[in-house]
Amino acid sequence: MFTFSSLQGALSESAASQSILELDGGIKVLVDVGWDESFDIAKLKELEKQVPTLSLILLTHATTNHIAAFAHCCKHFPLFTRIPVYATSPVIALGRTLLQDLYASTPLAATTIPPSSLDEVLYTNQQSSSDILLQAPTTDEIATYFSLIHPLKYSQPHQPLGSPFSPPLNGLTVTAYNSGRTLGGTIWHIQHGLESIVYAIDWNQGRENVYAGAAWLGGAGGGGAEIIEQLRKPTALVCSSRGGEKPSISGGRSKRDEQLLSKVKSCVTRGGTVLIPVDSSARVLEVAYLMDHAWRADAATGEGQLKSAKLYLAGRNIHSTMRYARSMLEWMDDSIVREFEAVVDGSKRVNGTTDAVKPGKEAGPFDFRFLKLLDRKGQIDKIFSDKTEGTSPVGKVILASDSTLEWGFSKDVLKRIAQDSKNMVILTEYPTLASESRPSIARNIWTWWKEGQENANGPSNGAISHRLELTDAKRQPLEGNDLALYQQWLAQQRQLQTTLQSGGATALESSGDVADEVSESESESEDSDNEQQGRALNAATTMGQASRKKAALTDEDLGINILLKKKGVYDFDVRNKKGRDRMFPHPVRRKRADDYGELIRPEDFLRAEERDDGDGHDLTQTGKDEDQGKFGKKRKWENAANSKGQGPGPSKRPHLMRNVSDEFERAVSDGPVEDELDGIPDDPDDTATGPSKLVFTREAITVNLEVEFIDLSGIHDKRSLHMLIPLIQPRKLIFIGGNERETLTLASDCKQLLAEGSVGIYTPNMGATIDASVDTNAWVVKLAPSLVKQLKWQNVRGLSIATVTGRLLAVHKELAASRDEDAANKRLKTEELAAEPAANDVPVEPTLDILPTNMASATRSIAQPLHVGDLRLADLRKAMQQSGHTAEFRGEGTLLIDGSVVVRKTTAGRIDVESIGLPTDGGPATQLGGTFYAVKKTIYESLAVVAGA
Repeated sequence: MFTFSSLQGALSESAASQSILELDGGIKVLVDVGWDESFDIAKLKELEKQVPTLSLILLTHATTNHIAAFAHCCKHFPLFTRIPVYATSPVIALGRTLLQDLYASTPLAATTIPPSSLDEVLYTNQQSSSDILLQAPTTDEIATYFSLIHPLKYSQPHQPLGSPFSPPLNGLTVTAYNSGRTLGGTIWHIQHGLESIVYAIDWNQGRENVYAGAAWLGGAGGGGAEIIEQLRKPTALVCSSRGGEKPSISGGRSKRDEQLLSKVKSCVTRGGTVLIPVDSSARVLEVAYLMDHAWRADAATGEGQLKSAKLYLAGRNIHSTMRYARSMLEWMDDSIVREFEAVVDGSKRVNGTTDAVKPGKEAGPFDFRFLKLLDRKGQIDKIFSDKTEGTSPVGKVILASDSTLEWGFSKDVLKRIAQDSKNMVILTEYPTLASESRPSIARNIWTWWKEGQENANGPSNGAISHRLELTDAKRQPLEGNDLALYQQWLAQQRQLQTTLQSGGATALESSGDVADEVSESESESEDSDNEQQGRALNAATTMGQASRKKAALTDEDLGINILLKKKGVYDFDVRNKKGRDRMFPHPVRRKRADDYGELIRPEDFLRAEERDDGDGHDLTQTGKDEDQGKFGKKRKWENAANSKGQGPGPSKRPHLMRNVSDEFERAVSDGPVEDELDGIPDDPDDTATGPSKLVFTREAITVNLEVEFIDLSGIHDKRSLHMLIPLIQPRKLIFIGGNERETLTLASDCKQLLAEGSVGIYTPNMGATIDASVDTNAWVVKLAPSLVKQLKWQNVRGLSIATVTGRLLAVHKELAASRDEDAANKRLKTEELAAEPAANDVPVEPTLDILPTNMASATRSIAQPLHVGDLRLADLRKAMQQSGHTAEFRGEGTLLIDGSVVVRKTTAGRIDVESIGLPTDGGPATQLGGTFYAVKKTIYESLAVVAGA
């Protein structure tokens, strides 16, 4: 059984992706935890209901459309962190930097508390506020969440572990294959019983500058004309329809890059500034590599069109992203690997001698020589405030996150350059529409460009003049009634998880959010309270099943902590109460001690000036509240090292990201960095760490710049879909991840490309569940005793295999039973028993019996032998070493034995054995037959050779 449900991204303008795959036995697999730029918490309600039933989670790409809601779910959905998550190593690393950049750039990502939840704690004299923010995950919490993800490699079958509340997985196997487009992007193959499901979203078959093509035809270096065996003929193919109407560019990748560079040159030659909005983790690597190497080529040729222009890449966490990229070159295209190897072999640089690097390809792929990384707003202000020498202005090219222009440095740069007609914005991705009422800035600009292209009779320069409404969201600390309302809501959520839910730790905020002694005493006695709590369930799910009235959750029933939030309450009726409610609350601070006595709290012995410094920004604004409770305890070595490297003064950016080694790495790898930019201090921390709410400011700007659109999204086009889907030959085809028009158009085209009626094509809506189970026909055939005696069984990896060649007969059940009984008792059949089943109403049982002699010879000449089993080169290497041979891997998929025999395994599963034909001296290779025949014998012994007859 296989049912599919799309929670987000089906027949929608939003590119966010969330899908539920339910397999036989109640196994539920969640693929992707995407979000869009609206950060609407209502779009996660359905996912929240599904959390207690999920078995595992798979992630495909490190983009906001596929991973943006991951940290929010870990923070606010109690059971979410207990579900195993699987992804490739680049998706884990780049996803971490993406979400850290996201939460540091916009408070909208934290989301607000739903008004319906606040209404339940309101009193008659209070008013509801819909802009109270949930507590956002800190940088350390995001790093912790991503450290829980299990890393996988490409083409590595893995049997995952299910969640604690999942049914048995029964041999479920997941395998990741390269999808192209992003670093570590994944096509998932899920095998469970008879179901073989391929989940392929946002893939790209074409090779790019940084990313290799998808693994449909074997990936980089495959060059095959057929789909690889593992992805061929799946029972169900889940494919994205995004780009189904997009025509392919005639010149391919080189033509696309040429168009982009020509637009950039036309703007910088007139002294303008080019803004290229990009994401901060995935496609930014492709664009950054392209631009820096274009500057290298221009400097080498001496043309000078780009020599005077400045090139920048802006992102709050861009240094970490590039550091991860330099350590993951093996996940990129082969050309990147060869370029890096050429640098290492040909021109090894001495540490710190960046000035000695010659122009050209002597620098590594991501050792930027012209691209300067900016991670502070002060650096953005600096490059725009600098006055150019002479009369001609200096052109600038700024790559900035995010591509939606809704958050990040791209929005700040747009405000600065919008009113000058010399400037240009180049959109590199098709902007999606997350909300009809409030489209993104990139969507508005793209709409203006589209209208200009349609209205223009001839080629236009793309200049526009429009009024653009901008909305900025900022945090503001809660005060007065809003603070009391938030405390009431937080206390109710805690008590709900204790009263209605069972077991485990809660994901709600700690005592730092509620400044009262009662909450402090509760946090200190958390260890004892956990013993009385049962199993943690989802608060929203539980509240959806049992209303507050049905659970009798009045203020008094919820507990004394909630009742005391109400104004004018100075007493509490403790009669007939149990547990902590039997007496008026009194905070009791527990003394902590170990084998050496009571722990000393150094903060109790601070001088007045030291205490004032400790109460400053360093403890409250770094986002590490847990460090305050670690005085007097041993620190880990890395924590001690990090604390020594931190300098005095406030800084919201963790010093771990800017230690001495990172500064040295940037000095070596990123090329020369301007002193005035590197010396700019960190941005002031205006983020409220406690309870806060959203405050919106709106302004209107005039947009007079030039707008261009060049598709660098790396999404499959119409030609790729029409070519590959018939080659994949799926039994069921499910289209998601596109708007309604392109999804229905692609489904109609596939009906014509594929045989009529042979493939079931589905285009589900969001929230709809479709049954895409494999169509199987099963028959029960009885084997005759004479045939069973002739079977020859062979063992392959714990399984017994035998070939069966026989003649199918229709035998009456009573006759078959009598024959079995007579055979057991060794008695002859009587004529009465043979004549009784002659009636027409006696049921018939299909029986497979041995072939007659005249038919056996003809069948033997037609049937072909078959090898059953999957030979792994690692197992072959181990077997050859145990038999006395030398065996070692030389390259990927190549095993060298005794220096004379090479064994290769192709992507289609074919085993090729090559030998030089000469035996080596000494050892087992000099025995009869030599190494070649020893390898051949070992291969046959690990496979089951099923004869033809």
